Amino acid sequence: MSGPRIAVLGSGANGSSIGADLIAAGHDVVLVEQWPAHVEAMRAGGLRVLSPDGDLHVRPRVLHLCEVAELRHGFDVVLVLMKAYDTRWAAHLLEPLLAPQGLMVGVQNGMTAETVASVVGPARTVGCVIECSATMEEPGIVHRHTPPARSWFALGALPGGPTGRVEEVSRLLEHSGTVARSDDILSAKWMKLVSNATLLVTSAALGLSMLDALHTPGFRDVMIAAGDEALAVGGAEGYSVLPIFGLSDEEISDRRTVVATMTDKLFAGFVVPGATTTVLQDWRKGRRSEAVDLNGAVVERGRIHSIPTPVNDAALALALAIERGELEPDVSLLRRLTAASPRR
Repeated sequence: MSGPRIAVLGSGANGSSIGADLIAAGHDVVLVEQWPAHVEAMRAGGLRVLSPDGDLHVRPRVLHLCEVAELRHGFDVVLVLMKAYDTRWAAHLLEPLLAPQGLMVGVQNGMTAETVASVVGPARTVGCVIECSATMEEPGIVHRHTPPARSWFALGALPGGPTGRVEEVSRLLEHSGTVARSDDILSAKWMKLVSNATLLVTSAALGLSMLDALHTPGFRDVMIAAGDEALAVGGAEGYSVLPIFGLSDEEISDRRTVVATMTDKLFAGFVVPGATTTVLQDWRKGRRSEAVDLNGAVVERGRIHSIPTPVNDAALALALAIERGELEPDVSLLRRLTAASPRR
């Protein structure tokens, strides 16, 4: 098998989907995963990815996290698909196995690119924005809601990074979706965080699918308010307003309507009936979500710049209360988000 040696670190729903696409395309891929039952299911019966465009069945090479220490070869490309809060230790786990000229790519939500760079160095880091929806309720089987034809990525190097090598990663991710190149990947990632702040925690707090939440009276105003706060904080941080999800420069030319336009594009192109956010999936599995890395990042940076973020404050507070077991996701919680919104 020719080509780069690739590790997919974090082979949950999205990691498995991307890994399966790469394997089907003939690439040399190892999946590394922390859910023991998922590893054993893939070893026993392979990995099945079920999607609207057809099903894919591959038999991957897969490792438990503890087996990484037994590897005798390195990797040319490491795609990190762990939760944002796991990025630092995960990058350290595979850094010793990353080739001297290798590349590590945080294919994640949240502002993780600089975290990866702090571990492996900017010269071996490529930043990535991902828009791909998938769920996994049982080991070995992924339900991918956005097949490659409806998935989207953006790639770019950080300052001082390997600008001339972004195309190498692009050729890999093109097996899983449309890939855009960004000259300002940190701004692009903040734009994705703006989108995440509007939807992930807010809809999860209601215990609803994304589309059901959107159709709940009052919810859209909450979404836009949360996104407007995140956009304002990003501006104070020095991030530019950039088009993502295939938006044009013209569509984002008016800052006052950027969040609404981006939200409409997201729902029109990427959200399917019944699909839930990663946050709600985590809560249903009894796991901590990425709320602190998403709405929490808006709140933290907003305080530094003295920018009020009441809706993100409320969303974060609800998320933490749910994760402490004090609340259950329920549509009645919308009133707490609405009370914080200036759009009410």
